Amino acid sequence: MIIYQDERLVAVAKPSGCSVIMDRIRAEEPLADQVGRLIGTRALVVHRLDRGASGLVIFAKDAATHRALNDMFAARAIHKSYLVAVSGRVESDGVVDRPLRVFGSGRVGVCPADDPRAKPSLSRYRILGLGSDASLLQVEPSTGRRHQIRVHLYSIGHPVLGDNRYGSPRPVGGALRLMLHAWRLGFDLEGRGYSLCAPPGDDFVRLAEARGLKMDPNFWPA
Repeated sequence: MIIYQDERLVAVAKPSGCSVIMDRIRAEEPLADQVGRLIGTRALVVHRLDRGASGLVIFAKDAATHRALNDMFAARAIHKSYLVAVSGRVESDGVVDRPLRVFGSGRVGVCPADDPRAKPSLSRYRILGLGSDASLLQVEPSTGRRHQIRVHLYSIGHPVLGDNRYGSPRPVGGALRLMLHAWRLGFDLEGRGYSLCAPPGDDFVRLAEARGLKMDPNFWPA
């Protein structure tokens, strides 16, 4: 589970189906508590991943690091890269620059820029592989809105495989998990550079390859 740790932070690989913080609906131990037990001190939550997603999550070990990392996420000073398997063949690399807003149901959607609740949102993507009816993308969000990657890709006609909220029929493509993986995080923290990576797990690889998306472990673009 632990990818990296030092005196200030710990980075872990979250499995799909695990909540980062306490889930009011499901009686399960959240990832933050699991990590706290492993490192022997409280793991302070800096950011989250959707329950169905997998991949890199970092936790702070002290209040000062927690504040610094929170400020960096807010300032978009952390470079994030995701692996995402989507429905359909994506024709070319591209950018989705569409404002998002949260609706009363908790669902997120694109909206006009003049909507008072609109939040500017931008995601860049490039094609890593194509199957007969699916695509493997590297997605780099410049902003960190709720469900941003899922909604942006759905808005261009390529919902994330396994998504139970955005796209139809659900789960999209009949995938058994959300095919969204937090792959890389890069940032500088008080003079120290961090470049962290969590390759996708076997469950992601198996489902991707079942859709004709080759997942060669030696092929991981920098």
